[in-house]
Amino acid sequence: MKILIVEDEPKVASFIKKGLEENNYVAEVAYDGSLAEKLVRSNNYDLFILDVIIPGINGLELCKRLKDINSNIPVLMLTALGTTDDKIIGFEAGANDYLVKPFEFRELLARVKVLLKKPDQPQNKVNSLVVGDLELDLERKVVRRGNTYIDLTAKEFSLLEYFMRNHGRVLSRVDIAEKVWDIKFDFGTNVVDVYVNFLRKKIDKGHDKKMIHTRVGFGYVFGDL
Repeated sequence: MKILIVEDEPKVASFIKKGLEENNYVAEVAYDGSLAEKLVRSNNYDLFILDVIIPGINGLELCKRLKDINSNIPVLMLTALGTTDDKIIGFEAGANDYLVKPFEFRELLARVKVLLKKPDQPQNKVNSLVVGDLELDLERKVVRRGNTYIDLTAKEFSLLEYFMRNHGRVLSRVDIAEKVWDIKFDFGTNVVDVYVNFLRKKIDKGHDKKMIHTRVGFGYVFGDL
């Protein structure tokens, strides 16, 4: 597995590179966003580790560009900015996971392993999901409720897909964080609740029958209940 580290602090970059190589990964370093983009256009990588504040193209813009080049390659974003709003901005840029500095290498390594794990292929491919009058088209990435099309961000779409695949089940915040964000739930953040509220406003507002239901103390239930 080949990993590109985009980090402008030489000591941090060297620390990450050394640790990854000791765990049998191939690691390369780019010290600015412009160089990183050039490397990605001429080389194949399995994972990107990006700092947010870097020279040239900043990490958020670089993340968007890398996802445009190949949306299937996961991005682990590193930053000293750890508020919920900062994390949401990172996820909206296309990040698959978010690690706040300072961090222990073993935590970074655990996240790398999760991001590089190949998902099991479904036996029967499903092109769309339908719950009540809500339809999610997996191929065209289109969501429609009744006769109205709903514009969702990529992370909102992923959250809705997880809800619809598990409609009728009580889903805890830990379940949602692990399945939608591929991370262990951080009890110091309310990213899950924020995104559920985003989604609720888009798919439930103006409808008598609500799809997203809160179960106090347990989590959320999705469905035309």
